[in-house]
Amino acid sequence: MKSTAWSAGLVVSGDGTGVVAHAGSVAVRMLADRTGLTAALSGALARRGFTPGHDRGRVLVDLATMVTAGGEAIADIDTLRHQQGVLGSVASPPTAWRALDELTPASLKRVATAKAKTRARVWDLIRGGVPASKVAGTVLPADVIVLDVDATIVPVHSEKENAAATFKRTFGYHPLAVWCDNTQELLAGVLRPGNAGSNTAADHIAVLGEAIGQVPAEHRRNLLVRADGAGASHDLVDWLTGLNTARKHGRRGRAVEYSVGFAVTEAVRDAINLVPKKVWSVALDADGDVREHADVVEITGLLPATIREAWPDDMRVIVRREHPHPGAQLSLFEAEHGWRYQAFATNTTTGQVAFLEARHRAHARVEDRIRVAKDMGLGRFPSREYAINDAWLTVVAIAADLTAWLRLLALPDRLVACEPKALRYRFLHVPARLTTGARRRHLRLPASWPWVSDAVTTFANVMAIPLRT
Repeated sequence: MKSTAWSAGLVVSGDGTGVVAHAGSVAVRMLADRTGLTAALSGALARRGFTPGHDRGRVLVDLATMVTAGGEAIADIDTLRHQQGVLGSVASPPTAWRALDELTPASLKRVATAKAKTRARVWDLIRGGVPASKVAGTVLPADVIVLDVDATIVPVHSEKENAAATFKRTFGYHPLAVWCDNTQELLAGVLRPGNAGSNTAADHIAVLGEAIGQVPAEHRRNLLVRADGAGASHDLVDWLTGLNTARKHGRRGRAVEYSVGFAVTEAVRDAINLVPKKVWSVALDADGDVREHADVVEITGLLPATIREAWPDDMRVIVRREHPHPGAQLSLFEAEHGWRYQAFATNTTTGQVAFLEARHRAHARVEDRIRVAKDMGLGRFPSREYAINDAWLTVVAIAADLTAWLRLLALPDRLVACEPKALRYRFLHVPARLTTGARRRHLRLPASWPWVSDAVTTFANVMAIPLRT
């Protein structure tokens, strides 16, 4: 039999009815409704004396649903409009543009408040409680909420307002955001010009303040903030130290610990030279096993008194050394010693140095969060206007939250670890047929689909969430 026989007699036409192309994305939209996010956003964006044709909270949720399913431009909302039989009326691209253009700084604050209220309910719904953050083959205490802050470059290929040359010799934006390591939610973000500094303390403080406000109040008692070398500034560390009221008022206060990169300056190099060889201890890998050719040591007491006095009293500086990989760019100091050195600062007083260093390196997971976010709208800003792109960042954050909530509340084991591309291929883009009968609509997923049982389970789990009254 010829290999092309399968297509014999195949006819293609555009007259199909009742077909839903991206049926899995219906569950994402439904999740927003069930958790109360849609209603909360609608209330936040309601304006006295003005009743829009399309509720603005619904428009934001639809844009976020579209982004979750892989949409890259506002015009891609048309992928939802063709599913009117399931979703009802969906805003057109011009209406979506207007909705984003209406998001003033004041309304964005109300949106953040609405998200925070919904997040508190979602965390209460998580079976077994909020997941603990994993470090070096073990887990941190269940009540520790880990916040990872990092910036990323988003190149643009046309003239956009406030786009600028970046330190990587590209052109675009330099947004800064905070993710919750426990839940993978994007808690807060700020859009910045491409030439914005990597270690701008004011930006870090602002976005972390917003992120902490997103954490439900009962979970703010024990926070860990992690940042790379860009976060090692006096202002940021002093601000975090001021938040650590547990140190002032005992266990009743809020404990805010930090683990931030620390520059390897001349003073740090001099301290490293003073470390006896026998004092270095082995480093740990991501599984908690000994990492070969890598050691750690604390150098706080070896730093000059002028440096120790300039930083908070409880700050510790820990150094890691490892054999450099081929092609690594080394300083003269590192080339002479044959080691590559990295340092970080923390105010955590307990725990082995190797564990604290492994805990700090777990901050690298934020790169995965950034990569995923870029696959869900962060990698492309749609407008020439800066204000609309700033509003688009809010849509990206909502999409990231809905995806995280889908994993936490609804996805079965076979889908929960899927990357966005795989989740779309297996679930979000699954086709279905919509039928009606007995005053009910029936979304029929294909029985031959390999993940059909997982898809049905996901829908059932979303529908089991009690509606917000």
